[in-house]
Amino acid sequence: VCGIVEIDGKILLVRHTYGVAKGRILVPGGYVKENELPTNAIEREIFEETKIVAEPKNIIGIRFNDKDWYVAFSAEYVSGEAASDGDENDAVVWMDISEALEREDVPGLTKTLIQCALKEAEGFRPLPYVSRNRPGFLYGIDISEGE
Repeated sequence: VCGIVEIDGKILLVRHTYGVAKGRILVPGGYVKENELPTNAIEREIFEETKIVAEPKNIIGIRFNDKDWYVAFSAEYVSGEAASDGDENDAVVWMDISEALEREDVPGLTKTLIQCALKEAEGFRPLPYVSRNRPGFLYGIDISEGE
């Protein structure tokens, strides 16, 4: 999972310290733990990596490959001051969207996710439903009529 947190034209990004992404600037995210919902995982990952509290809103992208599935959420800033975790990343920044989309150290996937977040009104939204007397959420296209 990953989360795109935007405030006033700036995106929350981290500079990774390991693997193929070492030195690259990415959106915060990571793997879902066993028995963890993706929405809880993205809240945890954003906080662990950046010290920012954010709540997931819409699914703005899904990537499939032979290794894993990757779900991207837009996320709403709640609180906190951006700070590196000192482990997986060595910097956390609020970067202007235009700068992030131009920099060579921001990978194409991150740039595409930022662009998707800018059009989040068209993303999959959590739609409540009840089944077997239990509430749930389906992420889907907004089905409300008029607003």
